[in-house]
Amino acid sequence: MTARGIRTGQDARDTEDADDFDVEEVLALVKEDNGHAAADHMSAHAAQGGHHGAPHKPEHKQDARHRATPWPQAREIAARAPHSASPGARRAPASVPLDAALGLTLAAPLTALTDLPSFDTSAMDGWAVAGPGPWDVRDEGVLAGHSEPEPLTDGEAVRIATGARIPPDTTAVLRSEHGRTDDKGHLHATREIVHGQDIRPRGQECRSGDQLLPVGTVVTPAVLGLAAAAGYDTVTAVPRPRVDVLVLGDELLTEGTPHDGLIRDALGPMLPPWLRALGAEVTAVRRLGDDAKALRKAITSSDADLIVTTGGTAAGPVDHVHPTLQRLGAELLVNGVEVRPGHPMLLARTKANQHLVGLPGNPLAAVSGLLTLAEPLLRTLAARPVPEPYTLPLMGEAHGHPYDTRLIPVVLRGDRAVPLHYNGPAMLRGIAVADALAVVPPGGARPGQETELLDLPWAAAGIGVCFT
Repeated sequence: MTARGIRTGQDARDTEDADDFDVEEVLALVKEDNGHAAADHMSAHAAQGGHHGAPHKPEHKQDARHRATPWPQAREIAARAPHSASPGARRAPASVPLDAALGLTLAAPLTALTDLPSFDTSAMDGWAVAGPGPWDVRDEGVLAGHSEPEPLTDGEAVRIATGARIPPDTTAVLRSEHGRTDDKGHLHATREIVHGQDIRPRGQECRSGDQLLPVGTVVTPAVLGLAAAAGYDTVTAVPRPRVDVLVLGDELLTEGTPHDGLIRDALGPMLPPWLRALGAEVTAVRRLGDDAKALRKAITSSDADLIVTTGGTAAGPVDHVHPTLQRLGAELLVNGVEVRPGHPMLLARTKANQHLVGLPGNPLAAVSGLLTLAEPLLRTLAARPVPEPYTLPLMGEAHGHPYDTRLIPVVLRGDRAVPLHYNGPAMLRGIAVADALAVVPPGGARPGQETELLDLPWAAAGIGVCFT
């Protein structure tokens, strides 16, 4: 039987409604570009796993509602989970200062507040000239940041700096390297000049009111620059999802070397920056040990959008996550995933506006759960676009699980993906040097076989960019 108050993933999907966030325009635009690709990816993955020689998974006698969820389906459930939140749980857009907006998604169009440039400016250092040469040169030059200079008359020139306002009646800007002065102080052009040369006219890039960027644009450093140039101090964006991390386990040390049956906590240092790389704001990291009461209190007192727990997702004597969720009346959306490592991961809705991802305690298994369930859910909460699926041929064989998807760390060498050693559930040596995870279908993959890859955020963006 299904425990009272806990609905399975299928039950949850059957009762989903069409409600969305206040930022539904953002999500609609993002989904329009990526929804078909995601659906095609799921179909292709299912075909890859079921029609290319993979062993047929035997039917289990357990209740179908308790059967682990196929990996592509689990990721899709996680991505859709925020959509079914009640109307009162919708996340409103926020006005965010530019220095805090990197990586967010625009929830309102970026519209030009002024013409760009807002006045005629010089594109080069040189002379502003009027009429044909030679020209008499004024004593005082024109610098950037100064008020509008006096008009020029035919036969007159004035020194001008890049970005400075063009004097009225200027014909062109003569570059410094294209002019010379004679012994009488007259300026001569060493090359032919044309009307308007090296002048950036007002409104060349945009006019006030023009839409510069649409809803759904991810804020990059270049977007910040454009927003500032257009006169913005803040942008309207989807706020970062807030995440609380709960580290479980009495056997975990926070410092020193392992001893006397105790091991170092690897997930406490690893998960917060990884979650930030996925666009989240980590609001708390708490170490609770194997304490059911403390776990329940931490969950019920959290106001985060997502709670991530580590360990305690199996059925051992101190695995408290399932019983705690049951007592809280949580809605279980995913209860185990057909993936290795990381099989005993879970996804639950604890409140209308809050979800919990339970990660296994083994480090690489936890990474698998993070990318399987937390990444799609956070992506939806942040209104980020779905990454474009891609494949590369493997350089070498990748051993697979007989029935489940397997995620294996790889490095990229040219147009090939090289599987790494040290890819067991408790190992981090492989993922520490990896560029991506290869999605290996049931039964494994042959050398040269095209295999889907999941990029690791720092591999593409760089440490200084993604960890903001």
